[in-house]
Amino acid sequence: MPTTKSRLHATRIDIPEAKREALVELLNQRLADTADLSSQLKQAHWNVKGMQFQQLHELFDKAHEAIDPLVDEIAERVATLGGTALGTVRMAAKASKLKEYPADITAGKDHLGAVRDRLAAYAGANRKAIGESGDLSDPTTEDLLTEVSRVVDLHLYFVESHLQG
Repeated sequence: MPTTKSRLHATRIDIPEAKREALVELLNQRLADTADLSSQLKQAHWNVKGMQFQQLHELFDKAHEAIDPLVDEIAERVATLGGTALGTVRMAAKASKLKEYPADITAGKDHLGAVRDRLAAYAGANRKAIGESGDLSDPTTEDLLTEVSRVVDLHLYFVESHLQG
């Protein structure tokens, strides 16, 4: 991620500048990963085929509908802290740590596996960011990322349930 040093805007939030810089950096990484995850869920939604098409098409769309608003929540927290949200598609693609979504799959089970893996990777990175925001003494960012965790974990459960049994 690009550095946020000297790019902070003035704010009266009572978090020291060095901590705000670290928080903006952390949140911009979450922003990139969240925007990428949202687009990957649409990729699965658009391209799934097979006997479970309708059910999986809707499953992936519901996950996208739950996760996409989090992009805005995270970006607005960056701006609230005085940072610049780095959220264009190209910025997100360059910065995301998620694996690229495979373009050559169509079968429902393959999409379920790919979505599961990305949700799980995202969830793990998000939990790490929760701890880091706590270390930076920002309970508001910690709370936001905890809510993100609840949403992502729930959709991971929904996807994994299709693969179990």
